[in-house]
Amino acid sequence: MKNVAFFICLVYSTFTHAQFAKYVNPFIGTGGTGHTFPGATTPFAMVQLSPDTRIDGSWEGCSGYHYSDSIIHGFSHTHLSGTGCSDYGDIAFMPFFSKTNEFEKLKTTNINAKFSHKNEKASAGYYSVVLDEIPVKVELTATTRTGFQRYTFNEEGYGYIVLNLKHRDELLEGTITSINKSNYKGERVSKAWATRQELYYYFQTNKTPSKTEIVKDKENDYLLIMQYPVSKGETILLKTGISATDEEGARLNLLKENIAWDFEQIKKQAFDSWEKELSKIEVTEAKNSTPVKGEVREKLFNFYTALYHTMIHPSIMNDVDGRYKGRDGKIHKAEGFNYYTVFSLWDTHRALHPLLNIIDKKRSHDFVITFLKQFEQSGRLPMWELWNNETDCMIGFHSVSVILDAYRKQVITKDELKQLWPAVKAEAMSNRFGLDKFREKGYLSVEDESESVSKTLEYSYDMWCVSEIARELNLNDDYLFFKKYKDSRKHLLNPISKLVQPRKNGNWLSNFNPFEVNNNYTEANAWQYSFYEPQRFENDFALLDSLFILKGKLDGRQQVDITGLIGQYAHGNEPSHNFIYLLNTESRVNYLKHVLDSFYNNNSNGLIGNEDCGQMSAWYVMSALGFYQTCPGNNKFTIGLSLFKNFEIETYSKHKVHFDNYVFKHPFCYQMLIDTNYKAKIEYDVARMKVNSNKSNNTLKAKKNNNEVRFNRQVQYCKATIVVDDAVAPSIIPSFQKPFFDSLQITIQNNEINPTYLNQLFYSLNDAELVPYKTPFFIKDNATIKAISGKGGGELSTSTAHFYKRPHNYSIKLNCQYNKQYTADGDDGIIDGQFGDKDWRKGGWQGYQAQDFEAVIDMQQIKSFDEISANFLQDTRSWILMPTKVEFYTSDDN
Repeated sequence: MKNVAFFICLVYSTFTHAQFAKYVNPFIGTGGTGHTFPGATTPFAMVQLSPDTRIDGSWEGCSGYHYSDSIIHGFSHTHLSGTGCSDYGDIAFMPFFSKTNEFEKLKTTNINAKFSHKNEKASAGYYSVVLDEIPVKVELTATTRTGFQRYTFNEEGYGYIVLNLKHRDELLEGTITSINKSNYKGERVSKAWATRQELYYYFQTNKTPSKTEIVKDKENDYLLIMQYPVSKGETILLKTGISATDEEGARLNLLKENIAWDFEQIKKQAFDSWEKELSKIEVTEAKNSTPVKGEVREKLFNFYTALYHTMIHPSIMNDVDGRYKGRDGKIHKAEGFNYYTVFSLWDTHRALHPLLNIIDKKRSHDFVITFLKQFEQSGRLPMWELWNNETDCMIGFHSVSVILDAYRKQVITKDELKQLWPAVKAEAMSNRFGLDKFREKGYLSVEDESESVSKTLEYSYDMWCVSEIARELNLNDDYLFFKKYKDSRKHLLNPISKLVQPRKNGNWLSNFNPFEVNNNYTEANAWQYSFYEPQRFENDFALLDSLFILKGKLDGRQQVDITGLIGQYAHGNEPSHNFIYLLNTESRVNYLKHVLDSFYNNNSNGLIGNEDCGQMSAWYVMSALGFYQTCPGNNKFTIGLSLFKNFEIETYSKHKVHFDNYVFKHPFCYQMLIDTNYKAKIEYDVARMKVNSNKSNNTLKAKKNNNEVRFNRQVQYCKATIVVDDAVAPSIIPSFQKPFFDSLQITIQNNEINPTYLNQLFYSLNDAELVPYKTPFFIKDNATIKAISGKGGGELSTSTAHFYKRPHNYSIKLNCQYNKQYTADGDDGIIDGQFGDKDWRKGGWQGYQAQDFEAVIDMQQIKSFDEISANFLQDTRSWILMPTKVEFYTSDDN
């Protein structure tokens, strides 16, 4: 194997005029399912000042704005970028105008205004709109912790500015305190996705209103009305500081960041802040002095808006003096770092954090230190943290992925990794969301946990991350303990279908449909999760290819997140995001071209799925440059398709590294290699760059010329062989699938991938001693059966099933049809004596929609009884509601 290493001189790069921020179009993703907002913000800021066209908490209005709308209800200071749940929209102001005095009317009228997109503009750090029915032009800009608004009234009369604390979310507590007629402060505590969001504000106007009034609702202040006599063309400025700490923090934020009344200066400052951040990746075409037109121009807008969207969340949460409110509700001070919020880690661990670990070391370091502080204050690392609230949304504990990737890119030191280890281990050893059952047997079944397939696969990856962190810290016992979970996918990989399938009560779940979206997967079906195993690169390439050409349609639950389909590959949602890079080179390039050209566009519908706090855009940024990290934490990048001929990336060393048709220069520090399966990769290396090859005539060639190394990407594949380290849990198969029985035949079946363990099956009945399994056997009473594969039984190769003898001979007839997502194992499921779990997603309940439920139970004989009852479950967040009326009838003659 030949290694080629080289070192070159490095030159600092600066910009002298706008080159990159001018290619930001904040309207990208505001339509369709993108869920972005068009308003004014600065990089990773606390404030996102933007118009709200949706205040009903609807899915399409998660960001507060949707491009299809035509009415603005207010301009609020906080917004989420691309989430699938609704929150924020804090401290909302709305202007109003009338020819006559309408002050009293505004106390009881929710004001809004129509608008047209032709009168709307947005750029990096700036937004403006001319309202249709109210002759007012609204302009917005921002600093990190303050919002700045400019209202220009285009007619003479009465101008109003109204602050509404009851805007959008449920108001729990609200205060509005007058310092004088032009200065106000207060608190807004609200409930939505975050169950208690405490926000403080302080604002000033540059002109004193002629009349003001604070309106109360029960115990809370919620409305402030300010009236101004205005002449045509008159301008009123309003600037607001916000804080998560207290009112004084909001005041200091405003005084420190926005002391003057110079709107144009703050607007330019916001634009320059974006120019500085976006210049970390310099595409040469964007630096040309001549105007860029056509396809190249569109690609530059797509690219730099994507990079812009990767720099909105996580958002800074401490005040200018370093104070912040921690997860324990107490005030702390950030010393030497900034404290952040909005960690959408199920999404962002895949590409956003790996990207930021390269181009923004200081901020990425602060993210991880924030993790540590949150653990110290709450006993938990963030899962989906939002303004000091753990939403417990999505699955996995992917903070460990971010930590591992940060360490291996030298974002955090080994000493800092040691400080984080107790938090990392505590997450892996917690009992939340089925982790205890997962550790016990190496996978999850339907009865263990909802979304059992997806959780098994994502826990497996997270456990690999934990084991790698332990290895870096030379904790050998911990390394070996967590390492054994990295192959958990094997237990759910059906050797017949070759897909990952749910297991229930020791066997495969019956009536498996790989196209069905159901509660066994997270926002996906079997096809969309079967290749999810970032920590391993082995896949059945023929099966993987078929994923992209399948003609079958999605079935089961309607899942709005599943968009951007190519066959069953779903680019609009995160589980599929690395699959293209597992394909052979020719297929990979073809699909990448399709996704890059078709699923990202320079218009309001320019994102094929939820932006998800930067993940969708981070995928685009990496892919447009020609590489992707399929497994965060392993520092290997797979080659793809570059959209640009020349670009430079500023690494954490603050140096620019130049790319010219895949010219790599130190210290961008990648290693390109062909591995044993002939997969092309580039590997991050903080000290050097090497070119490795395991064959002298391979098709990945490197040519060194004037300290440059050029690569072509015509790399061939061979089919991988999947090898597992231990036996696979066998199936325990009853002779029929009824929930109860009189006599039941039990068969135990191998699911082995590794031939070593074939036919090596053992079982125990009701915790008796293990015996070799030879032939099927019968049970006639309640029984617990444990089956083990592997000679002597592997630690994580066990299946357990529980069977219950028929409690009665009743029969049931349903005069209605249950929803196929909520079957409780069929008609008999509601009289089998087994109660459904409170987590209805495990499948133990029947559900009915748009019809009455009617069942006739035949007890087969006349009997006496003391009680008739039925059990119902309500989950209003999932639109599952109690019946409005229940009636029971009895009869002794049918």
